[in-house]
Amino acid sequence: MQQSLSAAVREFLAERHLATLTTLRADGSPHVVPVGFTYDDERGVVRVITFAGAAKAAHAGAGRRAAVCQVDGGRWLTFEGATRVSDDADDVAAAVAAYAVRYRQPKVRDDRVVVEIDVDKVMCNSSLRTGTPS
Repeated sequence: MQQSLSAAVREFLAERHLATLTTLRADGSPHVVPVGFTYDDERGVVRVITFAGAAKAAHAGAGRRAAVCQVDGGRWLTFEGATRVSDDADDVAAAVAAYAVRYRQPKVRDDRVVVEIDVDKVMCNSSLRTGTPS
């Protein structure tokens, strides 16, 4: 399910901010870590690059739920949805390229994977929803 994002949300996404990724451990408890992420507006997908042995990759098995939340002062934005982890070279290359545009070129890793979240829920503060200060 792809949602239309306001211009204010798009601007917020273009800014360089870190976020938190929340995945669920096998016992149902949350695993929350800081991450850089990108959003593919055409596909409605959040991408987080990591390495194959990372806990975030282990917790983001096919179909599990996850959320990424970006915060700056009173502005906040959360993307939520089902996850998958890909080690496909094209998927990883696209995620790394997008990350390099938003943040910086990451170090080369042979074990790089990408956690993808198929966004089905978007939440944000009212000023991002309407594009006017709250």
